[in-house]
Amino acid sequence: MYRPHQRAHPEGVVNQSNSDVNETSAGDKFDDQHYPAYNIGTAAQMLNATPGFLRSLDEANLLIPHRSDGGHRRYSRFQLRIASRVRDLLDQGTALDAACRIVVLEDQLAAAHRTNAHLQEVIDGSDESSATEI
Repeated sequence: MYRPHQRAHPEGVVNQSNSDVNETSAGDKFDDQHYPAYNIGTAAQMLNATPGFLRSLDEANLLIPHRSDGGHRRYSRFQLRIASRVRDLLDQGTALDAACRIVVLEDQLAAAHRTNAHLQEVIDGSDESSATEI
């Protein structure tokens, strides 16, 4: 059974939580960026990193992988994008704790931009309905 295991970082949410997806069809899993499709070895290969790097992100509470029934770490595409961003920052000389903080702040900024865009749409819709009433 697939239950996304997402975590809230103390400084903000990086991994967005999904509800239980017990009824997810096989085809839907291919489209679900949060589906934990990759074991730690495959994920590390995809990132040109080591499994230890991925474990360090878990220990830093940046992302916590889903665990299989056997206790093995499983990563989603969403989590691998986060890990890739951290890897890029580390390659530029940024310390791990700073890289994690940067990623959290980037996520919070993106969420704020989405909220602002949504609120602007609401305001624009209200302005149009007010103009129609006049």
